[in-house]
Amino acid sequence: MKIRILSYLFALVLLSSCSSKTQRLSYFQDLTGSDSGLLSTYSHINTIDPENELIINVISDNPEASKDFNLPYVNPAVPGTKSLSSQPLTQTYIVDHKGNIDFPKLGTIHVAGMTTYELKDYLEKEISKYVKDPIVSVSPANYKIVVMGEVRNPTTITTAADRFSVLDALAEAGDLTDYALRDNILVLRRTADNQIEYHRINLHDSKITQEPCFWLQNNDIVLVSPNQIKEDNSKYNQNNAYKLSVISTIVGASSAVISLIIALAIK
Repeated sequence: MKIRILSYLFALVLLSSCSSKTQRLSYFQDLTGSDSGLLSTYSHINTIDPENELIINVISDNPEASKDFNLPYVNPAVPGTKSLSSQPLTQTYIVDHKGNIDFPKLGTIHVAGMTTYELKDYLEKEISKYVKDPIVSVSPANYKIVVMGEVRNPTTITTAADRFSVLDALAEAGDLTDYALRDNILVLRRTADNQIEYHRINLHDSKITQEPCFWLQNNDIVLVSPNQIKEDNSKYNQNNAYKLSVISTIVGASSAVISLIIALAIK
């Protein structure tokens, strides 16, 4: 009878621990029990910053006229050879440290702080002084996010999206591992004065959509910390590896000493 009672208690403890683990792994736990609703979000669209790389194309009904507002195509060398690529590539505009680009015919344009939509409207207005009804497309070429730590596939993400969230980044990295701390995601961001600011977010809480760091910016780094289980396992493995190394060293030294003693005894 006592054994049966102990078995029931063990089963209850096991089930409760499994349930607790499931809750820790889930996102937006505060929405549990609600089937629908609305989440507020931080309003943000990425702006152009120094060191950004932009792809800008201009077209119109008069290709000859709009051609003057486009950078020429280039034929880069094929890696590992001296031959040129058979597919010409569009050149890009590099935003300098002052936030400017040099645009054909229009000269120097200060673009830092603009969105790609604002730059598109500005260029269409200026180019329309020379070309009838120009159509301008502006997109980032090097919008880069780094995801590291307890994700299945640590990666560097390149995207042209104007809005890219922490959830998008984690999905690109294969999602979090079971050992990830979901309430301690760290976002590192470089500021205009070349410092690094950091923000912590809790994926258990749906209010992260209201956080400024929910929408990522160019060159942001997302760091996912391991939980205590992973850290304990790491320490355990390191200790075992150290003990094994010490034992191997002792065994090796002992073998050498024994071989030396045997050799001396034979002589």
